[in-house]
Amino acid sequence: MSDWRVIRQAESGEVVLARVRWCQSFWCHFRGLMLRRSLPDDEGLLFVFRRTNVSEATIHMLFVFFHIAAVWLDDEGRVVDAKLAKAWRPFYAPAHPARYLIEARPGLLDRVQIGDRLTFDEQARA
Repeated sequence: MSDWRVIRQAESGEVVLARVRWCQSFWCHFRGLMLRRSLPDDEGLLFVFRRTNVSEATIHMLFVFFHIAAVWLDDEGRVVDAKLAKAWRPFYAPAHPARYLIEARPGLLDRVQIGDRLTFDEQARA
C-alpha cells in the first residue's frame, strides 16, 4: 500500500489535495506536523484512527508553527467538521465523531464543505 494518496471530491472527481500522506502508525500520529516550518499548498496528512469517535480524533497545535485546515471525516469519507486550527493552540475536537482527519494548508477550507464526500486514491508510484 502506498504511503501517499490523492484526495478527490467523490461526486465530481475533482482533486482536493494532490499529495496526502497516509498516517496510520503511532509515530506518524505522534509527529503530525509538529516542528515543521511549512507545508506545500497541495500537500497534507491524512490521519486514520482505529475507530470513529470524538476523543481519538482530537488534536493539539503545540509545536506547530503555522495555521492549518483540520477537516474531519466519518467512515464513508463524508466531511463532518472543518476548522481553522491556529498555531500553538492546545485543543481542537470535531463536532461529530470522525474516523479520518486531513491536515493541510488553510486553503483546503475553501475546497471542502461539511457534507461533502471525499475519496482517498492511492498515488501512482513514479
